[in-house]
Amino acid sequence: MKSNPELTNYLVDTGVLNTPAIIEAFRKIDRADFVHEDFRSEAYGDYPLPIGSDQTISQPTTVAFMIEKLEPKFGDKILDIGSGSGWTTALLAYIAENKKGSKKDGKVIGVERISELAKFGQENLAKYNFNNARIIKPDRRLGLPQFAPFDKILVSAASESFPEELIDQLKVGGKLVIPVENSIFEIIKGKDGRIVKNEYLGFVFVPLIIDGY
Repeated sequence: MKSNPELTNYLVDTGVLNTPAIIEAFRKIDRADFVHEDFRSEAYGDYPLPIGSDQTISQPTTVAFMIEKLEPKFGDKILDIGSGSGWTTALLAYIAENKKGSKKDGKVIGVERISELAKFGQENLAKYNFNNARIIKPDRRLGLPQFAPFDKILVSAASESFPEELIDQLKVGGKLVIPVENSIFEIIKGKDGRIVKNEYLGFVFVPLIIDGY
């Protein structure tokens, strides 16, 4: 694949992308803007690419799958943990921003513990002039409890267990999508306080280093 439209069409044709708003975001947010120049020629391949500090920009199929499970909507307040190159933050910002004249403005906060990547992600995100998104380097706590609660939380690195502190940062009715070991979990915080977990097997991620926050 040699262009962003080709990549997006591939994700649609393979059935990974289904939601119109998410498809539109993939068409508008070019993956090539979030990879290092050395890998620009490979930007549209359906595989991870190095972005430095032993981290990667995730495989497009995996990103599309996780965002579809997250079900972001315009007006949502979203936390993007492990934002890396800023690609997922930009995709979520495009979906959440106010396009329909609503008074409810969506907001996306990306967090990245590695200083060099936080700077890289900030520079990439700035290419799109979003007013509703930013990337920051967090303190040692996991997530951003000072800005909670969130409608949606996306985590792009694998945890060894379910971080209860992230579930605490969700609104009632909110959703967390997170890799745990080699599975992706969709976690829904029910209105009755019950937590529903759906597991999807067969994924590989860099580890989530909780002590690094």
